[in-house]
Amino acid sequence: MSAIAFGRGSVQAPRLRLTRRGRAVFTTLAAAPLVALAVFLGLGGGDAVAGVGTDASASASFTYVSVAPGQSLWQLAEQVAPQADPREVVADILALNGLRSADVQPGQKLAIPLQYAG
Repeated sequence: MSAIAFGRGSVQAPRLRLTRRGRAVFTTLAAAPLVALAVFLGLGGGDAVAGVGTDASASASFTYVSVAPGQSLWQLAEQVAPQADPREVVADILALNGLRSADVQPGQKLAIPLQYAG
C-alpha cells in the first residue's frame, strides 16, 4: 500500500494575483455604478419646481419672470420688489422655485410670489 501525505507536503492552491490591467478592470467595474448614480442624481438636482403638494401650497399664488442676460437674482429681487429687503425676496424666490443656490441662467423662468409682483 502506498501512503498519501496530507499537510505540509500537500499542494496548495496558488494565490490570486491581479495584473495592472486586471486591477484597472476591477476598479472600473466597481466604480461604474457609483458614477452612474452620481450622474443620475446630478442631472435632476437643479430643476426649478413649483408644484402643488399640500393644501397650504395649493392656495399660494405667483407670477413668472424671465431672467435677463447678465442679471443676478439679487438684481431681479430689487427689480420686482424695490420696497422690500432683497435678502428676503431672494430667499422667498429660492424657496418657491426649489433652488439650492442663487445662480440663474439667462432666459430661466422663475416664479415670483404675488406679494412682490404688485
